[in-house]
Amino acid sequence: MLNYLWFFLAALFEIAGCYAFWMWLRQGKSALWVIPALISLTLFAVLLTRVEATYAGRAYAAYGGIYVVTSIAWLGIVERVRPLGSDWLGVGLCVIGATVILLGPRWSAS
Repeated sequence: MLNYLWFFLAALFEIAGCYAFWMWLRQGKSALWVIPALISLTLFAVLLTRVEATYAGRAYAAYGGIYVVTSIAWLGIVERVRPLGSDWLGVGLCVIGATVILLGPRWSAS
């Protein structure tokens, strides 16, 4: 369960960092938005290394599913856009996929 917390926090910082670049480059905000973007993206990378996984590729693949969940939450909370039913269906499928990838090595070892 701790892996999901690391994934969520990493996703939050990755989305925040990318969003700061989005604000600068797409919304015409000040170039000073780059500073929190770089700090946030650095924290994202550090947090992702906290995940308990033998291989980085498997950790990144499982993280992708949690990233989708966090992105849809960001859409609703920060950007104030109501997610569609199809968004929530995609979220559910991604969580299932992330869980299968993350727990797969345990199931294979049995």
